[in-house]
Amino acid sequence: MSDRPNVLLICTDHWPGTLFGVAGHPVIHTPTLDTLTQSGVRFSRAYSECPVCIPARRTLMTGLSPRSHGDRVFKVNEPMPQAPSVAQTFRDAGYQAYAVGKLHVYPQRDRIGFDDVILLEEGRPHLGAIDDYELFLADNGYAGDAFTHGMSNNEYSHRPWHLPEAMHATNWTTQQMSRTIKRRDPTKPGFWYLSYCHPHPPLVPLQSYLDLYRDEDPGTPYTGSWASDPESLPYTLQSIRDKFDGMNSSQVTWALRAFYALCTHIDHQLRVVIGTLREEGLLDETIILFTADHGDMLGTHGLWAKRLYYEQSANIPMILLGTTGDERVGHHRIDDRLVCWQDVMPTLLDLAGVNIPDTVEGLSMVGDERRSHLYGESGENAQATRMMHDGRFKLIYYPVGNRLQMFDIVQDPEERTDLSRSSDHTKIRKRLTEQLMGELYGGDEQWIQDGQLVGLPDKEYTRGPNRGLSGQRGTHNPMPPKDSNVSYVP
Repeated sequence: MSDRPNVLLICTDHWPGTLFGVAGHPVIHTPTLDTLTQSGVRFSRAYSECPVCIPARRTLMTGLSPRSHGDRVFKVNEPMPQAPSVAQTFRDAGYQAYAVGKLHVYPQRDRIGFDDVILLEEGRPHLGAIDDYELFLADNGYAGDAFTHGMSNNEYSHRPWHLPEAMHATNWTTQQMSRTIKRRDPTKPGFWYLSYCHPHPPLVPLQSYLDLYRDEDPGTPYTGSWASDPESLPYTLQSIRDKFDGMNSSQVTWALRAFYALCTHIDHQLRVVIGTLREEGLLDETIILFTADHGDMLGTHGLWAKRLYYEQSANIPMILLGTTGDERVGHHRIDDRLVCWQDVMPTLLDLAGVNIPDTVEGLSMVGDERRSHLYGESGENAQATRMMHDGRFKLIYYPVGNRLQMFDIVQDPEERTDLSRSSDHTKIRKRLTEQLMGELYGGDEQWIQDGQLVGLPDKEYTRGPNRGLSGQRGTHNPMPPKDSNVSYVP
């Protein structure tokens, strides 16, 4: 038996950082995560440097910033950077390393250092990979039926799951990880990456979980004073807001219920994985970290989905449990230091006593060193958004139209009041702006003239068609033809 700790890294997709009962959310049911939070530490100021799937996951797996790993957009066909991955680093230290669920790398079957990957790719056969989840459905008589529920991966229409419960992606991911833990090599410690694809749409929760919220009022998403006039919003926000325009209050209510149902389903399934660790005698010696690649606006300020630096999109869960008795982590703690996804890799390696590669840019979240500010970047050209955060004040920049926003996250956690023109905050805005300008690269430098941000010319937003229904999947029996250049919405 190994005397070194195991590591379980749990990742979800689209889960906002405060969507927990223990974080004060008035509706969501998350009993498992609430208990785990009290058994460890929750980092309340955790952010996704680039809140969109592929760039974020490149950061998670390498400890690199988007600038260093080369993607701040969503490069579907971009191989992983030439840097040690967290999986390879653990394996080099004598660990067995296995991943289950969504990996989101290219080529899709690149194991990026894992011994094996049991893959769920959310319906991307056009990129050429065999999806283990779709094979499972076929073996059980549901070949090609993963997406015949008809809901889109990038919209907020919903319906109950259309196949038996055991066929749901959340159940399958849980069962595969539990089996992987049971089939471990007992002479080596394990690094296990458990990656759920939900609550990312399609919104297809089990009927039983949808029923759990049937009588719950999720409330009306709030809107800051700066977002009350859609036509005055920055170009980038107008384009995002337009994608989901037209949802009435009933549709918004049911979309939230369906989203929360997917979260609670994951929360309950995590109990199966924790129970497996406990019954295998591994739980006390296993480091556990729960997180998400980004959040979801969920109607806040009239916006949905990701790619933005408002709290609902960029602030993410970061719940850490050490091995039993590890005082570096403790329990019943909230840590408000500024952390991000490049910190996950060095934190897990630090806690496990494994040397951190020199390539890693993040900081151990259980170490003494703390960052004074965090830079975020998403998109390029007309869709570019940038952020500078000092732990309290957050500056958001949209270069089209040279638009700045600033929020006090301590006094105004819902970001209802834009302070960018407040005379009382001039010095803070100037400092954050200078720090942001110091981070610009890769063509962004053109936004600066004579030491001042000038951005890009403003644009008038015009609506376009959505013939593909935001990346709608079809039947996958037989599989669609391979085409890595096919139009795709993440």
